[in-house]
Amino acid sequence: MTGAAEPPVRFAQDGAVAILTLARPERLNALDEGVIEELGVLCRRIDRDETIRVVILTGEGGKAFSAGGDIGGWSEKSALEFGRFWLREGHVVFDALARLRQPVIAVLNGHALGGGLELAALADLRIAESHAKLGLPETGLGIIPGWSGTQRAVRRFGASVIRRMALFGEVFPAEAARQMGLVDIVVPTGEGMAEARRLAGQVCERAPIATELTKMLINAAEGEERERVLEALAGMFAASTEDLAEGVAAFRAKRRPDFSGR
Repeated sequence: MTGAAEPPVRFAQDGAVAILTLARPERLNALDEGVIEELGVLCRRIDRDETIRVVILTGEGGKAFSAGGDIGGWSEKSALEFGRFWLREGHVVFDALARLRQPVIAVLNGHALGGGLELAALADLRIAESHAKLGLPETGLGIIPGWSGTQRAVRRFGASVIRRMALFGEVFPAEAARQMGLVDIVVPTGEGMAEARRLAGQVCERAPIATELTKMLINAAEGEERERVLEALAGMFAASTEDLAEGVAAFRAKRRPDFSGR
């Protein structure tokens, strides 16, 4: 009897730390529809799990964090399919990852190219191992960086460095990427996960609700989900009031509420 196929993204939990590992090393962890779908499922799972305080995102093997969108996954699609499904669904999942209430640490234990760099861009902090290289090669293939490489990546890294990668095809080694702000920390090859676990431990020592709210506010300042953040924060405040309890009680009792303004 044949066992079930391995998932394209592995999930593990170590205490309060969730670890997501892109598990297609034979394809340099390229992103196909299966990876995108699994990341979406795991996002919903993580966001609802109050035991998870921080997320580490990495790739299997030592060659690539992710080499980007799998050419076999998109090159045969019609223009309509490409826009409706490949790009749109990728955006939905990447947005969900960027908007997780938990801080996300990306460990670039190899090259982060194209969609792989766009995936790394959604993290709150990026650790690159010294052999990693970063770039946006899409225009050399006749396509664009379609998973927010011209939007979120510009907001987070600045337009100048994105122009150099996306328009001129420059690929930056880890230390140069750190100097340009593409990554936050560079460590020797093989030490990325240890550094990520150390930083995850620091997150777990901090107040969880304050950390969650602060991430939401930083996201809003960057233009990430501003409308949802405002409504979520206002909704949390309203949900803590005596007026809400009175309003619900009055509704259930079919009487007029007596609001106190508290």
